[in-house]
Amino acid sequence: MITTLAAVLVLAPLVAAGLGLTLGRKLPPGGIAVLGTGGSAVLAVIVAAAAAGDSSRVWQSSTQLTPTGTIPVTAGVFVDGLSATVAVMVTLVALAIQVYSIGYMRHNVRYPSFAGLVSLFTAAMLTVVLSADLLVIYVGWEVMGICSYFLIGHNWERPAASAAAVKSFLMTRFGDVGFLFGIFVLGVAAGSFRIPDVLAAVPSMSDGTLLAATLLLTVGVVGKSAQFPLHSWLPDAMEGPSPVSALIHAATMVAAGAYVVARLYPAFLAAPATLDVLAVLAVISMVGAALAALAAEDLKRVLAYSTISQLSVMFAGLAVGGRVPAIGHLLSHAAFKALLFLGAGAVILAVGSNLLADMGGLRRAMPVTFLTMTVGFAALAGIPPTSGFFSKDAVIAAAGHATTGAGWLVLTGLLLTALLTAAYATRAWLLTFFGAPREGVSEASPVLTVPLAALAVPALLLGFGGLWWTELRPEWGSSLLSVVLAGVGATVSYVVWRADPVRDPAVRLGRLRGLFASTFRTDDLYERTVARGVTALAVDVVGVDDQVVGRAVTGAGRGASRLGGLLRLTQNGNPQFYLTGLLAGVLLIAAGVVVLR
Repeated sequence: MITTLAAVLVLAPLVAAGLGLTLGRKLPPGGIAVLGTGGSAVLAVIVAAAAAGDSSRVWQSSTQLTPTGTIPVTAGVFVDGLSATVAVMVTLVALAIQVYSIGYMRHNVRYPSFAGLVSLFTAAMLTVVLSADLLVIYVGWEVMGICSYFLIGHNWERPAASAAAVKSFLMTRFGDVGFLFGIFVLGVAAGSFRIPDVLAAVPSMSDGTLLAATLLLTVGVVGKSAQFPLHSWLPDAMEGPSPVSALIHAATMVAAGAYVVARLYPAFLAAPATLDVLAVLAVISMVGAALAALAAEDLKRVLAYSTISQLSVMFAGLAVGGRVPAIGHLLSHAAFKALLFLGAGAVILAVGSNLLADMGGLRRAMPVTFLTMTVGFAALAGIPPTSGFFSKDAVIAAAGHATTGAGWLVLTGLLLTALLTAAYATRAWLLTFFGAPREGVSEASPVLTVPLAALAVPALLLGFGGLWWTELRPEWGSSLLSVVLAGVGATVSYVVWRADPVRDPAVRLGRLRGLFASTFRTDDLYERTVARGVTALAVDVVGVDDQVVGRAVTGAGRGASRLGGLLRLTQNGNPQFYLTGLLAGVLLIAAGVVVLR
């Protein structure tokens, strides 16, 4: 029964996507999308309730898709506490985004395709979460990449949007190559691609096999979750509409990387070197992205860099053995980041600009947006009693208890990130809502504000649920330290802003601002190395094609033409010539027979 419900909850948004993409011009696209995602959310809650009632039980099904001659590929679902909980997160956030999009995209002529692609995106993420076979997970993984390409480039007539879509597609595809080969290594070693079989076979795998498999999977995870050095596509993805940003950053795509590591966690635990690599990448990403958010001028880019940083917090938790805290932060982050992106969309619609310099004074003009985004920013900064405080503190506590060599590195990075996060969250909050009152701006429509209010509830209260059902219990030492650091960061931002409310506090960074905002000019580095190298290689390939392949083809054509010319001489239309040739041939054959006899 549970496996059937799990399969249907994946199929519901898939059916909605099919109807929306094919009949969206004839049927109400918003209604189809909300109905499909809403039905999936109801089923996800039922499945999660069953999983919560028996946390040790696993429900799974398996059907062989087609004989392969070697390792079979199967279709089926794998439901346990982890997958059921994440499925609820995905469907509820996607439902809020679909409702919000009805108002946000109502004047967009491409809304039917947009709603259909969001539904397909949701179905793909649910495939990753609930599938029992690694190859089927890869299918969902790739479908998300395709959907992100189309959604980021939704406004394709703008060159920046098209370029951002291509960039995201190429960078994530690079990581996906490693991800696919990691799946192959695990599947061949286990003799099966089914997750239960792979995890059962981990103890019998060699250290080299596990190291190779997990490192290859990490390449894919780094690309999909926008971690260093494959991180720069995510800020550019802000060229997509705000609901797309919320979907990618909160419920799908980037969250898939952390989920896959948690899903295959026994394999990663058996490869400590991979966890050390993950820890180093996480620390670089969390601190670097936090500095970039501190200097960014665009509100959505501030939130994009914060997503990179907060995902790094999850990976840091996984790297030090904190699987439950990392998943807890994944859930809380989904709530408050979706809230912040949708709130940013309401603000951008109101002021007509993404730039923080064009905002300010919206506190009284947009009271609902102000209150809900205040909750979101507080959760992002880890201010008690928001959900972000509980989940982030649990990760910090896990790093403090870590016995691995990366524990101190991760702990230091987390504490520094806590200070920087509070600083840039406070800066964005002040520049958006405070200052001289804004005239001619009004609150967003209810279809936009209702999803904000709905998401503000888990952003504020989800941590209290963690006290009862998970291990997200605060440890007073780490809690006090993280709150003090967050308070220092927020206070510094406030004091600098208060001294001159008209100017952006980031101006005080001086020359460092450009360096931070460009994430230490990594795109320039890629342009000078990877892009130039690929361009030079392409030029060489074109040269080889022209000089070698092209000349060979041309030469073959000319040779055939000349041979044809010679053969044409024998076709002169003279019967006597033909008869003479025939007799000469017969004589040659006869002579040959006599000689060779």
